[in-house]
Amino acid sequence: MSPPAPITADPEQEELIMKTNTDDFSSPMPRPPKFTDKFEERKYLKERLAAAFRIFAKHGFDEGVAGHITIRDPVDPHTFWVNPFGTHFSLITSSDLLHVDHAGRILGDSGPLRNLNAAAFAIHSAIHAARPDVVCAAHAHSLYGRAFCTLHKELDMISQDSCVFYNDHIVFKEFNGVVLEEEEGIKIAQALEGRKAALLGNHGILATGGSVEACVFWFMSMEKCCKVQLLADAAGQTVKIGEDEAKATHKLIGGEWAGWFSGRPLFDVIENETSGQYKL
Repeated sequence: MSPPAPITADPEQEELIMKTNTDDFSSPMPRPPKFTDKFEERKYLKERLAAAFRIFAKHGFDEGVAGHITIRDPVDPHTFWVNPFGTHFSLITSSDLLHVDHAGRILGDSGPLRNLNAAAFAIHSAIHAARPDVVCAAHAHSLYGRAFCTLHKELDMISQDSCVFYNDHIVFKEFNGVVLEEEEGIKIAQALEGRKAALLGNHGILATGGSVEACVFWFMSMEKCCKVQLLADAAGQTVKIGEDEAKATHKLIGGEWAGWFSGRPLFDVIENETSGQYKL
């Protein structure tokens, strides 16, 4: 399995973003950290994953024990890290995370609470196996995502933010109860193809990313887009954005680097609010 490509801004995208946001082009746009030591990269990604759970908890993306976020392990890309089943998102630390292979085995360097969510394994194992570009995948039972997913339809391009998902998300209409079988996870991964997100019918949002930051941001953005469309549709007839305009907007703010850059401040806030407690 080849490693995911580094997250960089498309030169045209970066130029457009700088022109939009500043008159001073002297400072280069930030980039994700690069690692020569894969074990150092693992440590960093585990800490980012733990922070991601704190972000989800802060924004109410928790429903009992439902929900899971995973990262591909950079040392052994055929394995991934996931939250222990039954631990609240707001309490998860880096040392709590489970290290799992694609046979569903919990590996020895996992945290002490070794309970694996069967649905997390079924969905995330299939996605990580099918998509070498996916570093992080997230699914949670968020309120507006759940409501919108009962409609079995894609997001309409009715706002700048919804254009992030222009031709970049799918609706998975097949609901067979809690996803416990590997076959069901494989079907979701196949339907997702190369897109960043899915609306799982009668279930909720699934987001992926080439970084933890991008994945978290895409999930949060899709949740808000679901809310906006529910509100707008209830108010009246919406005006749709044209195809050319939606495509151009997606090119500017829908790429991997843009997702990382947009998501990064969320992690800065959690770092400040918790004094880095999630890194323990």
